[in-house]
Amino acid sequence: MRFKDKAVVVTGGGKGIGRAVSLAFGSEGARVLIGFSSDERAAAETAEDIRKSGAEAAACRVDVTRKSECEAFVDMAVELFGRIDICVNNAGVSTMNWVVDLTEEEWDFNMDVNAKGVFLSCQKEVKQFLSQGGGGRIVNVASIAAKRPAMLLAHYAASKYAVLGFSKTLAQEVAQHGITVNCVCPGFVRTAMQEREVGWEAKLRGLSREKVLEEYISATPLGRLEEPEDVASVVLFLASDDAGFMTGQAINVAGGTEMAV
Repeated sequence: MRFKDKAVVVTGGGKGIGRAVSLAFGSEGARVLIGFSSDERAAAETAEDIRKSGAEAAACRVDVTRKSECEAFVDMAVELFGRIDICVNNAGVSTMNWVVDLTEEEWDFNMDVNAKGVFLSCQKEVKQFLSQGGGGRIVNVASIAAKRPAMLLAHYAASKYAVLGFSKTLAQEVAQHGITVNCVCPGFVRTAMQEREVGWEAKLRGLSREKVLEEYISATPLGRLEEPEDVASVVLFLASDDAGFMTGQAINVAGGTEMAV
C-alpha cells in the first residue's frame, strides 16, 4: 500500500473527482480529511466508505475562498493526523455563458473558487510542509480547458489557466524544500458538474442533451466519457514516490482530447 498512514487532505472531496481521489487514497491506507463546501452528507458518506475499508477519514466544511477557513482546514488535519503529507486541491465550480452575456458575478465566482481557492490552499499547505521540515506533495486539479478553447467556458478556462501558471511558479519556488507541485488536467468527466453543464450547453446552443454528450465523446479519441477514477489514478501517481522527480507538470488525463504538453 503506497500511502499507508500518509495524511492526505482533499478539497471538494465528497463528490465527483474528489470522492474518487479520497476513496483511492483510503484504499491504499492513507488517512484522509475530506473538505466540502455545501454537501455535508456526500462528504460524510465518503468518509464513512473510507473507514469501512479500514482507513482513517473525516470530513470538514471549508470555503476555499476564505483564507481563515483554508488555514483551519489544514490545522484540523494536523490535529487529527499529526501532520500532512499530500494535498489535493480539487474544489471547483463552473457556470456557462457566451462571453458577450457573461456577468461579473459569474467571472468572480469561477475565479474566486477555482484560482483564488488554489492559491489560499497551497499557501497554507506549503507553510505546514515547511514547519514539518520540508517535503510534501501538492496536486492541483486544473482542466484541459486550460490548454484548448472551451466554448461557453471562457471564465472557467481563465481560472484554470491561472491554476497552471500559479502551480508552475510555486513548484519552482518550493522545489528546494523537497515539495513537488503538479496539476492534472481532466477532460469530459462524468460527474454531477458535467450533468449540469450538459443541460446548460444544450440550452445555450439549442441542442439536445444527447447531442451534446455525443460531441463530448466524439472529441475524445479513446471513445468514451471519462470517469472520476481515471483522474484519481493519475493523482495518486503524482502523489507517490514514483513521481518524486516530477514537479511543475500539468498532466492531461483526457482520453486524448488534448495531446499538447
